[in-house]
Amino acid sequence: MNFLKKIFSPTILIISAVLLFYTFYQSEIYWSGKQRSYYLIYYLILSVLTIFSIISFFISSKLKEYFIILVISIVFSLYLFEGYLILKENLANSIILKEKLNKKEKNKILKAKLYKKKTEKEWDTRSKMQIYKDLKKKNNNIVVTVAPENFVDNKYSIFPLSGVSNAETIYCNENGYYSIYRSDRFGFNNPDSEWEAKEIEYLLVGDSFVHGACVNRPYDITSILRNLSNKSSLNLGYASNGPLIEYATLKEYLGKNVKKVLWIYFEGNDLGNLLFELNYKQLTDYINISNHTQNLNHKQKDINKILIDTIKTQAKEQIDKSKKKQNFNFEITNFMKIYNTRNLLLSNNLPKIPLPFADFKKILRKTKDLTNKNNSKLYFIYLPEYQRYNSNYNNNNYDLVKNIVSDINIPFIDIHKEVFEKEKNPLSLFPFELNGHYNEYGYNKIAKTIFQLTKN
Repeated sequence: MNFLKKIFSPTILIISAVLLFYTFYQSEIYWSGKQRSYYLIYYLILSVLTIFSIISFFISSKLKEYFIILVISIVFSLYLFEGYLILKENLANSIILKEKLNKKEKNKILKAKLYKKKTEKEWDTRSKMQIYKDLKKKNNNIVVTVAPENFVDNKYSIFPLSGVSNAETIYCNENGYYSIYRSDRFGFNNPDSEWEAKEIEYLLVGDSFVHGACVNRPYDITSILRNLSNKSSLNLGYASNGPLIEYATLKEYLGKNVKKVLWIYFEGNDLGNLLFELNYKQLTDYINISNHTQNLNHKQKDINKILIDTIKTQAKEQIDKSKKKQNFNFEITNFMKIYNTRNLLLSNNLPKIPLPFADFKKILRKTKDLTNKNNSKLYFIYLPEYQRYNSNYNNNNYDLVKNIVSDINIPFIDIHKEVFEKEKNPLSLFPFELNGHYNEYGYNKIAKTIFQLTKN
């Protein structure tokens, strides 16, 4: 006990100082001060702890002994409670996972029945990697899509914003078959000849909905616009992209011959994706450094190598989820941080991390400046999500987004009002009326509406 008395005060002071510095790092450096309100309560707790540790140098030996016993008891109780919460969480997650798997399996069975009734064909039940391995035996020029988000904070010298070039690319299955497209010279979902056009009528940026999930050409939005206008159109969309990656893509690939740029916004996750993207310097450089570019249009060989290596790694690491046993999920880092206990005790006091509307507005302003300098007309296309038509839905962010777009004076096209609201059954625009991307009918209606509202 005498030894503990000697080291108690300096130990508590060091721990307090380290945690205070860590909190400062997270708040002011990692989040650049944007989440300061979130960390305020941690500042207060750690400040009190620091003051207490300084006072402890001057208290009597007997009182210090009581404090040591109290601290050890509190720490032991916290970790014991943390262990209980982890066990409880894992048991709950196991039940939830089983329910999700059962629901997913029911949806698969339902989709398979509907697909067979409609087409008299069997639903392709293979996973993305299974079909990749099967097709690879017949054609070595087969790849799968790898979203740019996979390369945040990576070991590579460049950050890819597209896929493997000139390759048969497996995408996704929501309609009974896997959509597969031949990528262009930069790895996007276009006929390569589109890049040779003297003038590009439409250039689209966005996430999976622009990318073409999960239909084949010519049923994606860009292909339909190409056919309706009888003019060249380029698709620069890719799965899981958020506004920052989309702006980066424009800076890298926007050509001087583009007449109209369509910024396709999906209400389901675009702002959440942006919150994620803002954590990485490779991406924030695009908005913080005016002339920043990676010159990716001259580095496709490097991009191909990175992506092919990634695909090979993913194929090797693939585990059949249906055979994988659910293991007890115990993360030592979270346990050491008493993550669950903190969340339980502080959840009512900690404010939610706000969505990055200010950064979103900054990106749109820069996009408008970029397209203006390029003599291109910018349009903002607002896409609705499935939940809007399947539940009591209240999208509080809609007006905020629309106001931002209006403030910057960008034409706003609301696909919910222009397309879905006019349908007797809006769910008919989704695969088998179930949650997912749009089906061929949905993409067609959207593309026709965009064409009508942007053709002048």
